[in-house]
Amino acid sequence: MINKETAPAPDIPDKLYFKIGEVSDITDVPAYVLRFWESEFKRISPKRTSSGQRLYRRIDVELILKIKDLLYNKKFTIQGAKRHLGGKHDDPRPDAAGSILDEIRVELQQIKILLDS
Repeated sequence: MINKETAPAPDIPDKLYFKIGEVSDITDVPAYVLRFWESEFKRISPKRTSSGQRLYRRIDVELILKIKDLLYNKKFTIQGAKRHLGGKHDDPRPDAAGSILDEIRVELQQIKILLDS
């Protein structure tokens, strides 16, 4: 059995555009998930034909593979993956991580007080 984290990245055929079924096969992600991710991640922006069919570019397929890795292998949430891809995971404020941890600590202490009551 192949570990998902060590599995090789799929080969992306040398084409300009891919239909949603092809992207689904390449990425091993169902089409309905691709459509959902398209609504959540604005950077996934397939072109539309006159009949409304989605045509993904190679850059879209690569981004989908990166999103899949973040969500499925690295266990990011959708919001966390958005922040990671948007570059917001590196907050330039040195106290940003500390203040978030302080807020979490206070909330956990409040929950503990409620549970002890």
